[in-house]
Amino acid sequence: MKEVLKRSLRILMTYSIRMISLLFAVSVVSFVLVSASPMDPVQQYIIGLGTAVSPQQRVEIEEYWGVNKPPVERYLGWLSEVLQGNLGESALYRRPVAGIIGERFWNSLALMLCAWLLSGVIGFGVGCFMGMYENRWVDKILKKCCYILSCIPSFWLGLVFLLIFSVWLKWFPIGFSAPIGVRGEDVTIGQRVHHLILPAFTLSFLSFSNIALHTRQKLIDVLNSDYVLFAHARGEGKWTIFRRHGLRNILFPALTLQFASFAELFGGSVIAENVFSYPGLGSAVSAAGLNGDVPLLLGITLFSVLFVCIGNMAANILYGVIDPRIREFG
Repeated sequence: MKEVLKRSLRILMTYSIRMISLLFAVSVVSFVLVSASPMDPVQQYIIGLGTAVSPQQRVEIEEYWGVNKPPVERYLGWLSEVLQGNLGESALYRRPVAGIIGERFWNSLALMLCAWLLSGVIGFGVGCFMGMYENRWVDKILKKCCYILSCIPSFWLGLVFLLIFSVWLKWFPIGFSAPIGVRGEDVTIGQRVHHLILPAFTLSFLSFSNIALHTRQKLIDVLNSDYVLFAHARGEGKWTIFRRHGLRNILFPALTLQFASFAELFGGSVIAENVFSYPGLGSAVSAAGLNGDVPLLLGITLFSVLFVCIGNMAANILYGVIDPRIREFG
């Protein structure tokens, strides 16, 4: 028991060191890129005020935001505040960055989890179906559909879905996470799910095709192996072989690819949330970039990296649970 606990602590410490190193590197690169940007955050802030500002007031604003200080001094000051739990104040929303992230994170999490589950379940199912009917007409049609879908930009697909399902058929709302004019506490779960379906379905197409094609190829390799040929010789049926031999061997590669796609979904949510006017982290980081809101942009960037790192760590733990041969805790 003590040995297992020591191994667990050592692995957790290793992940923590890697995560801290990655967060530090991302913070430096992000700060350098933001500082090198031609956009003037002070000017964007003044435009957001909607009123004329005198030269003296502009100087006071620059002193308040500290834009006149050397970049290294600004970075160290920002980093010291972050280490104390203060991500700064958003120039766009006039609110603490941590509060904005906490408010919008749950919307983005619901969107990404739904899209992640949809892409995994549908992609794995379609891939298994194609592999079982290799080179049949069903396999050829589905394979061509997967190739086409993998080339279609998600924003274009979202606009097409909006046009078909929201404008023409009127099955789903055009956007937002809740009905317009309804207070947040009065919105029901059914209404939130109704607004979530279309953006989640659009976002799921980012990794659906890759998972389906990857699963298909892995299943074909398994079905052409020697032990499956031996199972055929013993008289086992097609679906019995799939259940006993195929499913077990293709589940782990599909799960690995599925977890690897989570970071891609996080990036794709920026496009999906803007197309559907969905109030999540993606739309917030887009607004921050367009309006020069440096504190919000840096805060969401760090939070995104932290979230993806935690997801990868959970995936590695889950791999050990599924396959004891690679278990790091045993």
